Amino acid sequence: MRVLVVKTSSMGDVLHTLPALTDAANNISDITFDWVVEENFAQIPSWHYAVNNVIPVAIRRWRKSWFSKNTRQEHHAFIQTLRQQEYDCIIDAQGLIKSAFLITRKARGIKHGLDRQSIKEPIASWFYDVKHAIPKQMHAIERVRMLFAQSLQYPLPDSMGDYAIARHFLSSLPSDNQQYLVFLHATTRDEKHWTEEAWRKLIKLTEATGLKIKLPWGAEHEQQRAIRLAQGFKHVEVLPKLSLSDVATIIAGAKAVVSVDTGLSHLTAALDRPNITLFGETDPKLIGGYGKNQFSIISPEKSMRTIQAEQVYQQLAQFL
Repeated sequence: MRVLVVKTSSMGDVLHTLPALTDAANNISDITFDWVVEENFAQIPSWHYAVNNVIPVAIRRWRKSWFSKNTRQEHHAFIQTLRQQEYDCIIDAQGLIKSAFLITRKARGIKHGLDRQSIKEPIASWFYDVKHAIPKQMHAIERVRMLFAQSLQYPLPDSMGDYAIARHFLSSLPSDNQQYLVFLHATTRDEKHWTEEAWRKLIKLTEATGLKIKLPWGAEHEQQRAIRLAQGFKHVEVLPKLSLSDVATIIAGAKAVVSVDTGLSHLTAALDRPNITLFGETDPKLIGGYGKNQFSIISPEKSMRTIQAEQVYQQLAQFL
C-alpha cells in the first residue's frame, strides 16, 4: 500500500506527523509513504523507516516571486514528479488552502483530510474526497494520529505515539555522548525569547556540574547571541553552523536540553532526550513537548521575563 502524506511545514508540525506513520506501519505490514514537505525540512521524513520517497516543495520560496520564469519551471517540475505515482491514499495533514489547492488536489488518488469543523481553514476541505471529524481539543500529535487511523482504517493505538527516528542517530552519536547539555536559545518570535541575563544565570548555575554546554544557532543574529551567552564561561561551546541532521545528532547525544518554544524543542522530544521547555504567552497544552521526559515551565504572568534561572535549574538537576 502506497500513501502520500502532505505535511509541508513548520518543523514542529512535520515532526508531529511522525508518530502517525509509526502507527500505520505497525498496523499495515506492506505500507510505504511518500511525503511532500518544504525543502528546508526535507531531511526529517527521510529519518523515518516507513518513508520511501521525499518530495520537496518550495512554496515559501516560490511565493516571493510566484510569476518568475524560474518559479514557474520549478513548480511545473514539482507537479510532474507528484503525478508520476498513483496512490492508494492521500492524506493532507496540513489542512490549509495552500496545501489543498497547490498540492493535494493535483496528486493522483483518493484524498483524505479534516472536515470543515475540524480544520483550520474550512475552504481547504473542499478539495478532499473523504473528510474526517477530529476533535480540536487534543494535542496536535494525537489529532494527526487519529486522522491517519481513520483514513487508513485501523484502530487508534492507546499507547503514546512513537516518532521512531531516535534509532536513526544511534550509530552517529558524538564521542562525548551524554556528557553535555544543549541550550536551545533561538526562536522566531521576540515574545518567546528568554532573556540573555537569565540564560547566563542558568549557565553559571550549571558550572559546578562539570558538564559542557553546547549552543547551536541558525541565523547570524542567533550566532551573535550565542557568543554573548558563552562569554566568560569555559564550559560553553558555540557550535559552528550545522545542517538540521547535524543538530539532531548533537541533540541526540545530550544528557538533557533546555529550550524555548521552537521547532528544535520538538526535535528534542522526537529524539527522546530529556527536555525542559520554557513558555510565556504560548499555551503548551495542544502543542507542547510530547514524549518521554518532556517538561514545561509556564509563566503564570504569560511573560518569559518572569521565569527564573533557579527555577529552571531545579528542574534540570533531576537529570544531572
